[in-house]
Amino acid sequence: MKRKHMEFVSGIVVGAVFFGGGYAVAAGLLAEPSTQTFYLNDQKIELEAYVINGNNYVKLRDVGQAVDFGVTYDGITNSVYILSEEHYQPEEKAAVAGEVSLPTDGSRYEPKVGDLISCDDGTLYEITDVSRWNANAFGSGPLGELPVATCDWSLLDQPELPAPEARHFDVQGKDYCFVRNVYETRRMLYTLYNAIGNNPETWKDGKPVLKADGSQMVQFELTISEAETHNNFWPWKEDNLVSLFNSCPPGTYALEVWDVYKDGIFQRTEYNIKVK
Repeated sequence: MKRKHMEFVSGIVVGAVFFGGGYAVAAGLLAEPSTQTFYLNDQKIELEAYVINGNNYVKLRDVGQAVDFGVTYDGITNSVYILSEEHYQPEEKAAVAGEVSLPTDGSRYEPKVGDLISCDDGTLYEITDVSRWNANAFGSGPLGELPVATCDWSLLDQPELPAPEARHFDVQGKDYCFVRNVYETRRMLYTLYNAIGNNPETWKDGKPVLKADGSQMVQFELTISEAETHNNFWPWKEDNLVSLFNSCPPGTYALEVWDVYKDGIFQRTEYNIKVK
């Protein structure tokens, strides 16, 4: 394996580690979150690190993932193996009954009572009621298939699909989970593709109209920063989305869709859009 250099001091915290309030207690030592920046071959990387007695301590698996070496654990002998000639492989988690894997290919996920969703904070969020799923916040009924192309979509901006994720929040004693709906994000994207093809400002002679520098007049982002203000709507209204596009065709359209749960009960599918 090619040698790689990381500009930090690393350590392994052995024994029970308790986290809370931004601090950790490990083997009786006080640990604070590290404020230092880490670089791998001059490229900034993100590592969860704690300072103990002036040294940075990070998870060995995180180092293995960054530098690309194997790390395995033998529970029988209580041994950790560092495999310098092998590539890093994610740790296999024991399956939990009811835990679901959100699709990574943008296909449809339909929740069921009893499903457990793995959230960003480590919570397994249990779905207890999906009676509103096909009556989505005053929607007329279940959604059909994704839009069919009415122009050549391959000629348009092709953003990468976001990874599936679930965000867990506690708001005034209510237990919320927001699950990114990549399938419905595709519905928004494909609807706007067709809107581009139907608008003379953005489509002419069988192809998209380009800017003077040859770039696309309409571009897409399939995530929206939490710091950005944006418009949202529900239930799904194709005409509203097309009308918005036709009112200001050129630009960058940031899109994302979330399934919203409160106290385990499905509330709505929320469609978000920002035009830049």
